[in-house]
Amino acid sequence: MKRHFALVVFVSFCCAVPAQSGVLDAARHGMVEEVLADATATSAYTGSSAFSPQVIAAMEKVERHRFVPAGLVALAYLNRPLPIGHGQTISQPYIVALMSDLMQLKPGDKVLEIGTGSGYQAAILAEMAGAVYSIEIIEPLGKRAGELLQSLGYRNVKTKVGDGYYGWPDAAPFDAIMP
Repeated sequence: MKRHFALVVFVSFCCAVPAQSGVLDAARHGMVEEVLADATATSAYTGSSAFSPQVIAAMEKVERHRFVPAGLVALAYLNRPLPIGHGQTISQPYIVALMSDLMQLKPGDKVLEIGTGSGYQAAILAEMAGAVYSIEIIEPLGKRAGELLQSLGYRNVKTKVGDGYYGWPDAAPFDAIMP
């Protein structure tokens, strides 16, 4: 708990400084280290004590702070879910890593994600797969995530607002589906 508090205070202070990207990069790396430690600690339950290099590289690259509300940037790299509005959360980084790892994606794979939310999971998947199709039922979340992903350069992610129950027939078949 002390480590989390110190990180929040440190990131809160440093986010006001122009050189914030270095602080956020360090916080992201610390988050990944914690996710790796959690993988080892939970290996009896998950069957895996490590994540693939592709998952770790994606987690190190994708800037989670871009996917949380502005008021929560200081908390973005804590290994916990955070509210994103409309009664939804951005998933805990450990869970994002675990789900991504279990998919065993290859670079050319086409993935369907049900529930875009903030777009963070889609960005992680986009770093690992050839194409990601993501559906969000809550219109404001879906629109914001789509715009954000495009602004961040994720050209291999397609988003739409709709009910994931029906999938995305026009883009099927998929190599993997993230529920």
